[in-house]
Amino acid sequence: MVSWIISRLVVLIFGTLYPAYSSYKAVKTKNVKEYVKWMMYWIIFALFTTAETFTDLFLSWFPFYYELKIAFVIWLLSPYTKGSSVLYRKFVHPTLSSKEQEIDDYLSQAKDRSYEAVVQFGRRGLNVAATAAVTAAAKGQGALSERLRSFSMQDLTTIRGETIDEQMSNVQPQAQSPLRNITETVDNSGRAKTP
Repeated sequence: MVSWIISRLVVLIFGTLYPAYSSYKAVKTKNVKEYVKWMMYWIIFALFTTAETFTDLFLSWFPFYYELKIAFVIWLLSPYTKGSSVLYRKFVHPTLSSKEQEIDDYLSQAKDRSYEAVVQFGRRGLNVAATAAVTAAAKGQGALSERLRSFSMQDLTTIRGETIDEQMSNVQPQAQSPLRNITETVDNSGRAKTP
């Protein structure tokens, strides 16, 4: 457990933070030699991190596994061993150069497929959302019409035991509307008459 913690700290500090700061300095000074050095390091470190994900699962039981990882990261960074430059020039660059066209084609196809998948997923999502909205509106409208129907005149009259005809015969004519009274009190000049 202690070896794992020390290994993580070394990889974090010496494998990531120190090279990140050194890369910043290379960008700031615009030194092309430093650019190349740190770009080679980051390519090797990316491959190391990818491999580390799998080796941690299967080889962590190996004696001195974490100590070997610490030694490897220090070897990559050391200006005396120039480990990242050695690995890049001997293995990575020749391999990538020979497979570059295949990798580019694969990445282009993956990009096209991912775009199509996102568009198709978006369409399906919109269809699901539209269907859910229509279903909710239809159910809501049904519930609303049921609620309104419960307040209809027929429901109210049946509660009291009267029919609509009986209720209409009980309605008396209304008195003059208040609006008509107001309009009669205003003369042609637009001033209100006093009663």
